Order: sequence, then C-alpha cells, then structure tokens
Amino acid sequence: MTVVEIWPSRGWYTEVLAPFLRAKGKYYAAGFALTAKRTPEWRKKMQRELEKKLAARPDLYDRVTVTELSIPERTEMAPRGTANMVLTFRNVHNWMNGDYAPQMFEALFEALEPGGVLGIVEHRAKPGTSVEKMIESGYVTEAEVKRLAKGAGFRFVASSELNANPRDTANHPLGVWTLPPTMRLGDKDRAKYVAIGESDRMTLKFIKPKKRPDRK
Repeated sequence: MTVVEIWPSRGWYTEVLAPFLRAKGKYYAAGFALTAKRTPEWRKKMQRELEKKLAARPDLYDRVTVTELSIPERTEMAPRGTANMVLTFRNVHNWMNGDYAPQMFEALFEALEPGGVLGIVEHRAKPGTSVEKMIESGYVTEAEVKRLAKGAGFRFVASSELNANPRDTANHPLGVWTLPPTMRLGDKDRAKYVAIGESDRMTLKFIKPKKRPDRK
C-alpha cells in the first residue's frame, strides 16, 4: 500500500509505519512545511528533528518520502490520487484552531485514490460541545469530524473504541494538554492526571467513494 501520515511530528507512528511498509509499500511522511510562512518555529524544530531521526537509521527509514503539508501553500502531500490510505493522529483540533479544517480534508481527499481509506484518531469531546470549546480544549466531537469529512466528499464506514479511555471526562483546566504526555499543570494534581492517563480518543474510518457524491 501507499500510505501517507499527516504531520508525523517527531515520528512516534513513523517508527511503526515506515518499517512495516519498507519492503512492499510506500510511506509518505507529510510533515510541517519548513518553507511555509505560517509554520511556527516550534513546528519547524519538530520537522528538523524528524528528518534527523530518519537520516540516523537508513536501515529503517531509507525509503521514506518526506513531503511538506501546509494550507494553503503546500497541499500535495503525495501525487494526486495515488494514496491507498491517509492516516492522521490527533490533528483535527489543530486544523480547526488554524481555521483551515475544511481545506485540509479537501487535500486529504485529493491525495487518495477512489476507494482509498482515511483513518482518523482524535481527542473525543462530549456530544453537543461547541466549536469554540473544541478549539479551546483540543477535544472534538465525533459529529464534527464526520461533518468535516462528509463536506470533503468522504463516506463514513466504521468506528473503533481501540483508543477509548472511559476515565477521561474531557473536562480539564487546560484542556487535553492537562493530561499525559503534556502535563501542562506540572506537579499540580499530577497523580490525579497520571491516573486518568492519556485522552479518550475516537478512531474513525472513512472511504473516498469511487464516484464523488453530490455535496449540495
């Protein structure tokens, strides 16, 4: 398969995906755009760290193709219509915060072949949460993710509770960043948040239809 990972950051999932696809597949790491004006310096630093990581282990990462993805400057993460699968982990809230979520979903749609799969993992907000609260907290409702995907032309297929965490209330002083691994409150109530663990997450599967649906 040809698989695109959106914004791998420092490469946590790259460690799984790149070796798995190395012999019989193709892995695109669609990272932060170093040349885009809107990319903040901290993201550029992460991208440099990723590229350094890849270069250090050619036995694992020599066949990785690194591309840039930034809306609106860099939208072609892989040759158009060639990806069998696009994966994104905990990024939708960032796109909403940047006010370009619909455009990002459009770019994902264009990268996939007809019948291709979009897989999304995202921090899960309670139903009825406002868009403003989603952006503030980092938690997004399943309904909002499905709405954005449908708007780009995707068809929802299935969901999984693989990444669910029933201990997480999605209501914390500093949003999802209160929990591990970020722990923005430092030592304040640390044991409480360590006991909760990482966020409750939805895992959703979408398909790019063979024929693009009428979105009117």
